[in-house]
Amino acid sequence: MPILPPSTLGILGGGQLGRMFVIAARTMGYEVIVLDPDPASPAGSMATEHLNTHYNDESALEYLASHCAVVTTEFENIPVFALEYLSRHVAVFPSAKSLATTQNRIKEKNFIQSLGLTTSPFIALQSESDLENLQAMSYPAILKTATLGYDGKGQVVCNNAGDVIRAFKQMQVACVLEQKISLEKEVSVVLSRNQQGECFCFPVVENQHVDGILDASMAPARISSELHDKALQAAQQIADGLDYCGVLAVEFFISTSAELLVNEIAPRPHNSGHFTLDACYSSQFEQQLRMICGLASASCEQHTAVAMLNLLGDSWPENGEPAWDELLQIEQASLHLYGKKQPRSGRKMGHINFLANDLEQAINNLELGRACLEPAS
Repeated sequence: MPILPPSTLGILGGGQLGRMFVIAARTMGYEVIVLDPDPASPAGSMATEHLNTHYNDESALEYLASHCAVVTTEFENIPVFALEYLSRHVAVFPSAKSLATTQNRIKEKNFIQSLGLTTSPFIALQSESDLENLQAMSYPAILKTATLGYDGKGQVVCNNAGDVIRAFKQMQVACVLEQKISLEKEVSVVLSRNQQGECFCFPVVENQHVDGILDASMAPARISSELHDKALQAAQQIADGLDYCGVLAVEFFISTSAELLVNEIAPRPHNSGHFTLDACYSSQFEQQLRMICGLASASCEQHTAVAMLNLLGDSWPENGEPAWDELLQIEQASLHLYGKKQPRSGRKMGHINFLANDLEQAINNLELGRACLEPAS
């Protein structure tokens, strides 16, 4: 039976992704309980109730299980214990098994390759004895912590084996060493999958990163129809392999030789999917809600070209706010702020979707917006 309004939904994690899920759920008439340890949780401020405690707090988990019809997650680093505990009493999507696979880069890459999909060449480094395998790697390469890395954190570029040895000994945790590829483009697929195994894909989106953090996304992606279809197929294959329910994002590299390589899996809505809030008939957050509640899928079709610009704390002047008045004069600029009170360098404070009749104009408008955010000289 579908879960209908005014049922109560639970979500573990209270950042901006949780906030936008809460907004979608409240708009459709649901109540939402957020569990997040941050007293200033962006999602908690929008929810029916905010349980301000750590994720393994059994009394809070019991409260969620007894009050919610279903529980979902905002990010992949939720303790598996919490999901396993909840799943004994209430439906939880995505599953603890899905998160256990995607929380660890070694498990994730082995899983991707087990499906017959291609990743960048890599070596798992779990102890110093694994350093004996470094001769098999070509350089430059990137050393990444196996867990808890995001937005470029926990990553070191290595130009030779000596760099790897020094960085690995400094990190003192399990890592993957990935060969750096000759990169043409980065793209991603955001899809939703229901409990019956049906997948619904948003268009492939093209991404640009700066210092490991997503800077801008453009949709539709400027790639061949062959690569577009191949990316959609690979993303669906991954979702099926995980027996996933909810919204999932798959990030890809496209090499200069037009090879499609799976980079990472995000078992949740994704920064690169924020364009769906304004440029598609349904958003990734509405789709997340529909999938976990057993509702019919809405349309994932894109109706307008769009370029999305991330707003980091770097855009905030020392005292005051960015030039919103100038920025919002740009035609079809849609501003989304996340309710975070303290801007910091590299912190995601919001995003802007620039809509236009064609992608070239959307990108031009994005650059006009970027200029509005530059500090006055």
